[in-house]
Amino acid sequence: MLKIARKNCFCKSGGHKKHMRFIGRDQELLLLQGLLQKKTTSLVVIRGRRRIGKSRLAEEFAKSFSKAFIFSGIPPVDGIDPTAQRAEFLRQLQEYKLPIYRHEDWGDLFYDLAALTKKGRILIVLDEITWMGSKDPTFLPKLKTAWDRHFKHNPQLVMIISGSNSAWIEKNILSSTGFFGRVSLRLTLEELPLPDCNRFWKGFPGIIAPYEKFKILSITGGIPRYLEELRPDLTAEANVQRLCFEPEGLLFCEFDQIFHDLFLHKGAFYKEIVSLLIDRHLSMTELADALKRSKGGDLSDALFELTQAGFLARDYTWSLLTGKKAAISRYRLKDNYLRFYLKYIRPHKQQIESGKVRKLPPGWHSILGLQFENLVINNGHLLQELLQVPPGELSSAGPYLQTPQVRRKGCQIDYLIQTRFQCLYVCEVKFRQEKIGMGIIPEVQEKLHALKLPRGFSCRPVLIHVNGVDEDVVDSGFFARIVDFNEFLAH
Repeated sequence: MLKIARKNCFCKSGGHKKHMRFIGRDQELLLLQGLLQKKTTSLVVIRGRRRIGKSRLAEEFAKSFSKAFIFSGIPPVDGIDPTAQRAEFLRQLQEYKLPIYRHEDWGDLFYDLAALTKKGRILIVLDEITWMGSKDPTFLPKLKTAWDRHFKHNPQLVMIISGSNSAWIEKNILSSTGFFGRVSLRLTLEELPLPDCNRFWKGFPGIIAPYEKFKILSITGGIPRYLEELRPDLTAEANVQRLCFEPEGLLFCEFDQIFHDLFLHKGAFYKEIVSLLIDRHLSMTELADALKRSKGGDLSDALFELTQAGFLARDYTWSLLTGKKAAISRYRLKDNYLRFYLKYIRPHKQQIESGKVRKLPPGWHSILGLQFENLVINNGHLLQELLQVPPGELSSAGPYLQTPQVRRKGCQIDYLIQTRFQCLYVCEVKFRQEKIGMGIIPEVQEKLHALKLPRGFSCRPVLIHVNGVDEDVVDSGFFARIVDFNEFLAH
């Protein structure tokens, strides 16, 4: 009989009921299942953004075990110290009706757990390990010792370490000499790809247009926890109103919770950084100047942590001639939810808290354009597949900024793909309710004229849309490819 600890799971209504159905993560589950073919113990590290589904993946994998022990650290609040974390770990152990009472030392707790897991196919999950052990310098050394002396002697045991603070896990576990050579599998969970996101609408009554789905996805990205909150009886606008513009809404409260739980006392500084990136991509030098800080030290660490956590992306412009990255990189607010909160929810925070926001504030449709562009960038691999650019032929891909110089104009390309065979795909992204008309052609022509092409390069313009284009645009033959992004929902 499968035994799973404490993690409570909620259905859409918020009740204490069955799991939501498990969606996606086929490749990750396949890798985890492969560990069961080994004849030695496995230590697994799973990391990724908060709400990305780390705990849910572990619980799904737990179905392959006769016994599964799942523990979670306590979220950081005032008064939570190493003693409280150990006491909570003991309490979760006792939920299995186990006669364990000591919690003065992590070594004792791990020894007692190891004594219960000596034989048989058993899974142990230490979830949100940063909360559990980051404030106690003895936690990781004693976990490492318990692994070497006890846990690893059961060849059918798998231990999963997971957490949302990817930078802490990288520094203290993956790059630590203490755990060198002990980790069998490292998984970093990214947002769900669009076809998996589409499965959250399966079974909804009626017909839901792709345009309506992309309104939601432009806010949530492929974060499964957010998509679980969709109500099938409500329109996209009504769902956004409920989740973002009501005081109790998940996505209204989420921003502050993220920065408190992940970054603790550094949260205020990290909020400053992401706030500067709402409307523009900035280099470290530009961020340092805006924050009046030096480029190293705290700022460098913060950018590393925010990037590791999946909230920022570091985009490099590259030389079209050589394909090599330029020295200067710029940081982009990669996370769709964070950008939507900062741009559209936070300016109305006081009114929302007082219950005065009864409908979506002005600017709802205009903000979706950049949100959708970011969604396209985050799913660029699907676009590359559609354009038949094999991974081995890809030289560079991403947002592209050509800075102005004496003999060239500046220009910004929404998404540029460069192959090893001197071919460029200049992708223009548009998210509109109406069809795209002929005005798009001179807009893209201006960018192509400004883009300085090396001799011998080919350049193919690509238009990405969701609601169709006028026949005149198709008949013009200007675009090498017109991509209906809706097809990626069923790719």
